[in-house]
Amino acid sequence: MKDVQNITTMLLCDTNIFIEVFRRNTVIRDEIEKIGQNNIVISDITLGELFYGAINKAELEMICNDLSKISILHINEEISEMAVNMVKRYCLSHKLDIDDALIAATAIYHDIELFTLNTKDFKFIPNIKLHLCKNSNS
Repeated sequence: MKDVQNITTMLLCDTNIFIEVFRRNTVIRDEIEKIGQNNIVISDITLGELFYGAINKAELEMICNDLSKISILHINEEISEMAVNMVKRYCLSHKLDIDDALIAATAIYHDIELFTLNTKDFKFIPNIKLHLCKNSNS
């Protein structure tokens, strides 16, 4: 995985985007191609979720290889505090979990759009910018 250099034109992808890429979803793959792989970043939470979801060593290796060219945005103290406050505020009303809160806080902290198919999990969060895929059913 690469370290992030310039995030001004970056787009943070949620875990479900890469799940769809791995499933060979052509709509999502076309959107990623349109955005440009160099403009795609993920949080270390997404990376961990993808590793955790691997069903065997071969799949884990494939995930590692596929993500080796993707830049990772790491969690810092400000992102962590922001996420904890989001969970405190929205866990009961919107069922926001810590993973989604950390991903949202990462997008907000870096002032970049979040590309997700689960907009309902994020749309209530102030200052979140969601990237909508024109051809998906999100």
